[in-house]
Amino acid sequence: MTTNPIYLPLLLVSLISCTGQTADSTAGNTREINTSGQPAPKPADSDPYFIHPGGAYSEHGPTSITRNIIQDRNGDVWLATWEGIIRYDGATFTNYTKQNHLRKFHVFSALQDRNGHLWFGTIGAGIYRYDGKNFTNVTTEDGLAHDKQGCFLQARNGDVWIGTMGGISIYDGESYRNLTVADGLADNDINAIVEDRTGKIWIASRGALSSYDGNGFTVIQREDTQAAPTRKNGYAGAFFNVRSVIEDREGNIWFGGNDGLWRYGTDGPTRFAEAFTGYIMEDGGGNIWTSSNAKFGGGQWQLARYDAESLAGNVATPTVILRSQDMLFGITEDTDGNIWVGSLNGVGRYDGEAFDWFRAE
Repeated sequence: MTTNPIYLPLLLVSLISCTGQTADSTAGNTREINTSGQPAPKPADSDPYFIHPGGAYSEHGPTSITRNIIQDRNGDVWLATWEGIIRYDGATFTNYTKQNHLRKFHVFSALQDRNGHLWFGTIGAGIYRYDGKNFTNVTTEDGLAHDKQGCFLQARNGDVWIGTMGGISIYDGESYRNLTVADGLADNDINAIVEDRTGKIWIASRGALSSYDGNGFTVIQREDTQAAPTRKNGYAGAFFNVRSVIEDREGNIWFGGNDGLWRYGTDGPTRFAEAFTGYIMEDGGGNIWTSSNAKFGGGQWQLARYDAESLAGNVATPTVILRSQDMLFGITEDTDGNIWVGSLNGVGRYDGEAFDWFRAE
């Protein structure tokens, strides 16, 4: 595997939901970009770290940072990369940013909503919505809290929550409204969010891990003796720089970040790993997958799997699937049971035996 010695700033932002909080409302008078035409010129229409692809079509995958991965209802895999928006249809990688003359910014996240529309979050160009024919670019000019964002969630009521580096924006199908620390958020730089089966919102941010129960916010405290009296986030004993949060099939909340990997159940938080944990995913069999620093250091990262049958107690040893000098990012499972993972140098697909990195030999 190729090692990339250049470590760009890690910007991971996600979304949260705060029903009932005071918010400003702005009409969503967005700009539609027809895929057959060139969008109107905009100032600062590219970022300095954007990786310009050689062409719009390739049999090989991206060679740059791939942050997140989703599979749409048609079975196509979409990649959020430093080279833009890329779709893999099982044979060809198509760069939609180049093909459709979209603004050249890092793409950080992706979502397919209930209508089948695709959403892509960028670092600097706002978001793009794609209805299968046209891309619509939405920025702060249209009411977004910030033009740098990286995660989406569609809530049970259908609203799309957009996490940014300046708070969150909620799209109700017509307009956007924003929430910030002024409305009670623990931190404006949101990394991830999940709505659990009870309706509680769990919010992962650089500042703290918190939850929202419909009435107010609660900062989640560590209950072990290793918790510092006051963390960098300003919250005594709170978890710091939480990067990922999910709910498993049993209703437990898993989260990871600077404090390692934790599971929050009825008996409170339990630590499963000490190393920095970036992404967490539960597969169809109830196994928990993580991307994290390798425990033995040396700058190595690992993709690991906690088997479902080992998670009944409070201690489990994962199976390490991959160790690499590549930093590892988003993880997803496709409909065939393959595990996809992003890296500093593109995307890999694991079939249970070996990885395909979609690279030229």
